[in-house]
Parts: sequence; C-alpha cells; structure tokens
Amino acid sequence: MLSIRMRRVGSKKQPFYRVVVLDSAKATDGRFVEILGYYNPRTDPETIELDRERLAHWVKRGARASDTVRTLIKRHPIAVAEAEEDTEAATS
Repeated sequence: MLSIRMRRVGSKKQPFYRVVVLDSAKATDGRFVEILGYYNPRTDPETIELDRERLAHWVKRGARASDTVRTLIKRHPIAVAEAEEDTEAATS
C-alpha cells in the first residue's frame, strides 16, 4: 500500500520536510516514489508547497495520507490554493 508522508531532510536542529509518496512497508527514510512538495516550519509564517494535482493523482491510486500530512493540508489551504493559481497562470 502506498502512503503519503513527511520525510525529514534538514540538518540538526533545523527541520525541513519533504512530502513524499512511498510504500508503507518501507522505512520512513527509505526509498520514495515521488516528491509532492515541501514544508518548512522554521520560516515565519510556515512555508508549504504541494503539487495538488499529483496529490490527487496518488490519492486516486489508493495512497493514504498520514495524519500529519492531512492536518498540514487542512491548516494551509490558502498556500495550496495559491500554488494552484500560480500553476494555472504559468500554463496559460
């Protein structure tokens, strides 16, 4: 089963996370299928960037978002919507 999780990539005491799709049987820091975006809690305000189209694609294929990722998406709906608008403007 596929899972959508956060993977820590920051250095010591400076967390930075990637939102990735990976096989749920693998380790959290193991090999991933695709990077969907990133989350930086150290900026003010927190920075989140997600590819909403790819997120929807993987959810349709049966990937389940972790509790943390679901909470993150709910807390930052404006940032995700802005990213969608930027993508639409770039393709137009």
